[in-house]
Amino acid sequence: MKPSTPKEIALKAKLKSLNILDKDIKESFIHSGGKGGQNVNKVATCVQLVHEPTGIVIKCSRTRQQGLNRYWAYLMLAEKIEAQSTAKKDAKRHVSEKTRRTNRKRSMRSKQRMLEDKKHQSDKKAQRRDFI
Repeated sequence: MKPSTPKEIALKAKLKSLNILDKDIKESFIHSGGKGGQNVNKVATCVQLVHEPTGIVIKCSRTRQQGLNRYWAYLMLAEKIEAQSTAKKDAKRHVSEKTRRTNRKRSMRSKQRMLEDKKHQSDKKAQRRDFI
């Protein structure tokens, strides 16, 4: 994809920041369907992108123009890969936060409350035991 407009240059920069290489993307053009009349029936305006490292497949036939569909397909691919990578980072952060929370020391007040609850439970059980 050769960038020519400012939005295509911005898209190219986004792809580069996400480490999406042109050689990893398999691009094909197919006939789209729906509205558009003879143009969509005769010309391959639908763009299909396959990002081989992740296995993500994007099909785009938003407009009747192949070039514009190509731009939208690359944009959707970048967004999907970005969402996937942020989801992985969020999951990793969530796990580390959870382990941090479980390993931290309790405050004196919460410890006291927990011990009071335990004492209350043991008293209830002791009363049941004594009743014969």
